[in-house]
Amino acid sequence: MSAAGSPAAVAPVRPGVAAAHPTTAGAGANVLRHGGHAVDAAVAMVLVSCAAETLFTGLSGGGFAVVHDAGTGETTCVDFFVAVPGLGERRAGRGVPIEVYLGGHPVPYEIGPATVAVPGVPAGVRHLWQRWGRTDWASLVEPALLASYGTPFPLTHAQLLPSITEAMCAGEGAKVFCRPDGTLLQAGDPLVHPEHWRAFELLKDSPEAFYSGPYADAVLAAVADGGGLSATDLAAYRVRESPAAEVALDLPDGRVRALARGDDMDDVLATLASAARTSHGDPVTDPAAACALVEALRAHPRLSDTTNVCAVDADGNACVATTSLGLGSSVYVPGYGVHLNSMLGEGELVRGEPVPGQRVNSMMSPMVVLDDAGRLRLVAGAAGGSRIRPALVQTVLRMLRGTPPQEAIDRPRLAALPGGHVRLEPGFSPEVLEALVAAGSTVFETERQLPFFGGVSAISPLGAGADPRRSGEWVLVED
Repeated sequence: MSAAGSPAAVAPVRPGVAAAHPTTAGAGANVLRHGGHAVDAAVAMVLVSCAAETLFTGLSGGGFAVVHDAGTGETTCVDFFVAVPGLGERRAGRGVPIEVYLGGHPVPYEIGPATVAVPGVPAGVRHLWQRWGRTDWASLVEPALLASYGTPFPLTHAQLLPSITEAMCAGEGAKVFCRPDGTLLQAGDPLVHPEHWRAFELLKDSPEAFYSGPYADAVLAAVADGGGLSATDLAAYRVRESPAAEVALDLPDGRVRALARGDDMDDVLATLASAARTSHGDPVTDPAAACALVEALRAHPRLSDTTNVCAVDADGNACVATTSLGLGSSVYVPGYGVHLNSMLGEGELVRGEPVPGQRVNSMMSPMVVLDDAGRLRLVAGAAGGSRIRPALVQTVLRMLRGTPPQEAIDRPRLAALPGGHVRLEPGFSPEVLEALVAAGSTVFETERQLPFFGGVSAISPLGAGADPRRSGEWVLVED
C-alpha cells in the first residue's frame, strides 16, 4: 500500500492550528483548548496577525475564508476582501510611485491615500464569528489587544524588511519598523504600533464603529488628500458568502475533492488539477515531473503579500483564512495606529477600469480537501501574492501523496515567472536543472529559502505544518 493509502492518511484530522507567527498560532490553540469552534480559532488568529504580522496584513486589509461544517458537510467561501471606493462624492487622485524589491527584482508600486480601498477585515471576522462562532467575542479580540502592545519581530520579517522599506518606513511607519536610532527593526525586537491598542479596544466593544462613527471619520480624514474612500463606501460594504467551487483529483488510494473559492486570479483549482494529472513524481528529483509542474504553473506574477491561518476543531470543523494589507499605503489612522491598505496601488490587481463597489481582484485561495465520503482530508492556505498558487499546488500535492504537512512545506519549491524564467530554491537535483534549461527555461537558483516563495500553513491526518519561510508555527491540541 502506498504512503497516501496508509491508514494514517484516512484517519481523522486532529484538532490544531497552523499560522505564520508563533503568537498568532498560540492564540488559536488557546481558543481550541477552551472548546472553541475552528472559526473562533481562525478569528482570533486573524486578529492577532493584524498586530504581529503587519508586514503582511492588518485591520484595514481584506481576505477570504473557507469554512467546512462537519455536521452539515457544507463548505462555504466567505469573501471579506477589499472593495473599490468611489460610490460617494470623493474621487481618487494619483498614487505616489515607489520601488520595492521582491525576489531580488525591482517592482513598481504606489502608496498614498489614492491607493486605499474599502477595508474588509473588521466586517469579515465579525461575520465569521456571528455565523459559526461559539466563544465570547471579547475573548477572541483580547489576544490581539495584548499583541498590539508588542510581539517579537521574526527573523524572516527582518530579512524581508530592507526590500520594502519605501512602503513600510515612510511617514508614521518609521516609528513602527525602525529602531529609535533610525536603523531597521532586527529579529527579536518588539514590533509595536503606537496607539494600535485603541483599535482593538474599539473592535472588542463596538465592531460596527469601523464603518461608521469616530474611527471611520478618522480614516476618512487620513485619506482626504487624494483618496477616493468615502462614508458612502464604508456604509455600503458587505461580506459575501458563496458555495465552494471544487475539482476532483484522482489519487492512487481514491478520488478526493479540493474545494476553494474558485474565482481567484490564478485559478488555483484548475492548476492543481492539471499538475495532479501531469506531474506524477517528485519535482525536486524527477526532471519530467519538474517540467510538467512548470508548464502547469506558467502565469504572469503579480505583487501582493498576505498571511494565512488554518484551524480544525475537535468536532472536525475547519476554517482556513487568508488576509492581506498589500504592502501598506504608508497612511496611518490618527489616534488608532492602523496602517491603511494599498490595494489600489497594486497595478496588476486592478484590471481594466475599477468599478466602485466591486471587489478588487485577488490571488488568495484558502482550501479544504475532502475524500469521496465527505471526510476532511486536509486544510491548507498560502500567502505570498503571485506565489500563492505555486506554493499551494506543490505543498498540497505532496500532502495528498502521503507526505506529512511540515515535510511537504519544507521541501524546495519553484516558481514559474514571465519570459520563460524559473526560480528555484536550493535542493533541486542537477538533472532537474538541466531538464528545465533543455526545455527552454532560464533557471535561477536562490542561495536559501526566501519569503518570496510563499508561506503555507496546513493540517492533515499526518499532523500540521507552518512555513519556515515566514517564521510559521503549528500546534496540535489534544481532544
